[in-house]
Amino acid sequence: MSKPIYTSPDEAEQAFYEALARGDLEAMMSVWSEDEEVVCIQPGGSRFTGLAAIREAWRQLFSASVKIRVHISHPVKTQAMLLAVHCVLEHVSIEGEDTMAPPMIATNVYSRGAQGWQIILHHTSPAPDTEGLLLQETPRVVH
Repeated sequence: MSKPIYTSPDEAEQAFYEALARGDLEAMMSVWSEDEEVVCIQPGGSRFTGLAAIREAWRQLFSASVKIRVHISHPVKTQAMLLAVHCVLEHVSIEGEDTMAPPMIATNVYSRGAQGWQIILHHTSPAPDTEGLLLQETPRVVH
């Protein structure tokens, strides 16, 4: 099976969050660049560098059989010809639970190459002040 080609950073981002919601490791890894310098920082501070480490981190998360739902909002996007940065709020909930955690701040960096747009960095951390974040204007695209 050939790896999908994402024609925009938005398309790659949508595929990333859909793979996360489904707990689909192969779909998740199809979004990542094959560059060994890729980085994933998960909430709580664990940093994974390189495809093998990132694959293992997602495999462990998905093997817990917990369905994670993520709704993103308040995007701030910057894009050039070969690089795009998306800073979003992630609203995370666990399937079957009624409570929603406070939003997290995520930064997704995409690069464009021969295989289309692919993620090279995903960094998620807890938001220190959610009240101020939700009052900011949305969406913003900076060129």
